[in-house]
Amino acid sequence: MVENLKQLQERVAVSDGRAKADLVIKNGRIINVFSGEIMDGDIAIKNGYIAGIGNFPDAEKVIDAAGAFIAPGFIDAHVHVESAMVTPSEFARVLLPNGVTTIVTDPHEIANVAGEKGIEFMLEDAKGAPLDMFVMLPSSVPATEGEHNGETLHAEKLHPLYRHEKVIGLAEVMDFPSVAKGSDDILTKIIDAKKEGGRIDGHGAGLTSADLNNYLAVGIRTDHESTTAKEATDRLRAGMFVMLREGTVGRDLLQTIPVVSEKNSHRFCFCTDDKLINDLITEGSINYNIELAIKNGIEPITAIQMATINAANCHNLPYLGAIAAGYQADIVFLTDLQTIEISKVLKNGEVVVENGVRKEAAFRKQAAVPFVSPPINHHLSLQDLALTLTKETCYVIGMQPNSLFTEKRIEQVTIQNGKFIPTVENDLLKMAVVERHHDTGCVGVGIVKGFGLTEGAIATTVAHDSHNIVAVGVSDEAMKAAIDHITKTGGGIAVVDASGKVLHDLALPIAGLLSDKPYEEVETDLAGLLNAFNQISHAKGFDPFLTLSFLTLPVIPELKLTDQGLFDFATFQIIPNEVN
Repeated sequence: MVENLKQLQERVAVSDGRAKADLVIKNGRIINVFSGEIMDGDIAIKNGYIAGIGNFPDAEKVIDAAGAFIAPGFIDAHVHVESAMVTPSEFARVLLPNGVTTIVTDPHEIANVAGEKGIEFMLEDAKGAPLDMFVMLPSSVPATEGEHNGETLHAEKLHPLYRHEKVIGLAEVMDFPSVAKGSDDILTKIIDAKKEGGRIDGHGAGLTSADLNNYLAVGIRTDHESTTAKEATDRLRAGMFVMLREGTVGRDLLQTIPVVSEKNSHRFCFCTDDKLINDLITEGSINYNIELAIKNGIEPITAIQMATINAANCHNLPYLGAIAAGYQADIVFLTDLQTIEISKVLKNGEVVVENGVRKEAAFRKQAAVPFVSPPINHHLSLQDLALTLTKETCYVIGMQPNSLFTEKRIEQVTIQNGKFIPTVENDLLKMAVVERHHDTGCVGVGIVKGFGLTEGAIATTVAHDSHNIVAVGVSDEAMKAAIDHITKTGGGIAVVDASGKVLHDLALPIAGLLSDKPYEEVETDLAGLLNAFNQISHAKGFDPFLTLSFLTLPVIPELKLTDQGLFDFATFQIIPNEVN
């Protein structure tokens, strides 16, 4: 929120009692994230900012906090809005009741499909929402060299976007090999971010403490990919801000939170990274991370510091993350510090959540931002889905529930007439990735274990990060039926039975990633999809659709599938399905 001279003068006048505040909050127990104590005092607000803490008897409006704890608005330090499959304006409607008033997002999902136009769409759609959405520009579009995604963003295409006031840095640098070998393009992106005063985010999945030297040497100072206590410790010792993740698939907080102590907590913050709407509604967002941390031994005020001032410091957002004079009046009322029960939320000094319920009037309706999605472009035949083998010993992608990592397995598979045949008894299913952007004809076919399908198939156009079409199924016919259906709908997710009948679907007409519907309708469709999946699978305890979408991301260990074949993270190259 950019201020003008008059607004600043008015705030100064309120700060020393020469003028009335717009709003004063009384009788609250203020959480001081600097000193770690709870204080008494009035909070005076003018023009969306806190003018002072103290005794302010005069105001246009008074809120009696009645003993509630007063915390700064929560900050999600790293999130992909697209993973919720709704627009930023709808995303805000979900987050505010959870106390999240600011997010730092990397729109690399839509950028991989639509380039700069996708980023501009996200920025424009967020304008009318009572939520600060800061953007880190996608650093790796595509994620690795040679991928077939929709657009390529070199440094010269990204640089002009820094002119936007909400663009604050360079997002997760996923292409570690390019950093290690000193690629001109990635280093130019990093230099541009530094020149613009921005931070540079890391993506250190699977990196050792020695590997981190490459990141640190070029100025990368954050990481959200710690999945173990050792990885979190390595990053802490290297001088990084460590973002502890709890999303839909990446559920790492319980493994990493033991590293946090009184001495080092200032270097930790929270993120969700990728979280579906249904999980945001049932669990929450950063408030859930706070609650989980408290349940696992972190002091409540420390956990709140991690969700507020630490995240603001991590991203150099100097007017966010605290209840103090000069800070933006993003305020959360808590009735209980253990459960993080939220009763009221203010954004820029305006009440947007009352008694835990969103005030719809605060979410001003704006005309839909126009967006023309690139067409889904492929000509898939049944023959394209065949997996020709000469050996029965094959590499298999071992899906791990609630993890972004996979296992590189070696299994004996069934072959008939030189072709792989899925076997539901052994849970060895066929997986395919179909290039959908340029009709290259590239189709990667592999074998996956963990989905527990007994019939049918599932398919989606959400396939990180190139967002081609990915499907898993028991038969080629069912897989093609699911793929054909989401192609006709302009993108989305579908579940089909053995006959190819669509049991449920979710249309995602915006780049094959986002719905243009209210989040409530998306939640209903996701529930329908999960119910349909349960009809054709015996696997439980994980989200099959987001899990499937990450099986195509080559920058996460160990084994993934792209439209060009199996990708081995250890060697960072395509490998054959058969074991030599």
